[in-house]
Amino acid sequence: MYSAIAANKRKTVLIIVLFVIFIAGIAFLFDLAYRSGFTITIGALIGATIYVLIQYYSSGSQALAMSGARQIQKADNPRLYRIVENLAITEGLPMPKVYIVDDPAPNAFATGRDPQHASVAATTGLMEIMTDRELAGVMAHEIGHVKNYDIRVSTIVFGLVVFVGFLTDILLRMAFFGGGRNNNGGNIVVLVLGLAAMIIAPLTAAAIQAAVSRQREYLADATGALTTRDPEALASALQKLGDYARPMKRQNSTMAHLWISDPMKPGVIDRMFASHPPIPARVKRLIENSSRF
Repeated sequence: MYSAIAANKRKTVLIIVLFVIFIAGIAFLFDLAYRSGFTITIGALIGATIYVLIQYYSSGSQALAMSGARQIQKADNPRLYRIVENLAITEGLPMPKVYIVDDPAPNAFATGRDPQHASVAATTGLMEIMTDRELAGVMAHEIGHVKNYDIRVSTIVFGLVVFVGFLTDILLRMAFFGGGRNNNGGNIVVLVLGLAAMIIAPLTAAAIQAAVSRQREYLADATGALTTRDPEALASALQKLGDYARPMKRQNSTMAHLWISDPMKPGVIDRMFASHPPIPARVKRLIENSSRF
């Protein structure tokens, strides 16, 4: 299990590195077309860094606001609060802020850039259908995200995805209104590059984000099972999440990757870029590795 966790971390780092190379590659193609050296590439990398930093510090509060979560104390819901408290003590982590989302769809998420600024949230629908063991398994999964700094990784990747959209929009405008600086052939090359970037780059970025998200979900499952030493409970909880799945009342695709279960009503395209691994695959992994705890 520890080797699986280490492998997932390595894969995620590799994917993020490839993401940065991908952004630099798009910008460099335009540098070549405009014969501008590395001006566009350097500008794109600086812009991406600035945008990611903004997201890094603001994403936690944004996610809580978008979900309609309300913070609770122990007296408000002793069951949920004590489970989170016990898990934080077990992992030696600071106590995260605890939130409840009034929604019948069973789900949960964690947010915050590091363990010192972490928050976890569960829906009312989740608490209604889960036993104490299963609820502990779900919240251990979320605490696992906190422990592994998954929210930080997700925030960086999300920022890069959004920046790809900004970049391709800017480059397309340059292609239409700026043109090449040399001849009509240059104009055509830049226009083709702009159109190709507009179509291909966002799709590729979304696929990369989904790949990172799926790896982090597997990692959080493994970490949560290690925390509770009860992988069967998390497997049972995941199975219930699959059986009782329903769209959230306040759906928002920008934070779909944060939830333990996909909060959207997936269509064909959504499934192609799924931010979560299939629940049967996650359950299978937990059961197959249960003897290793």
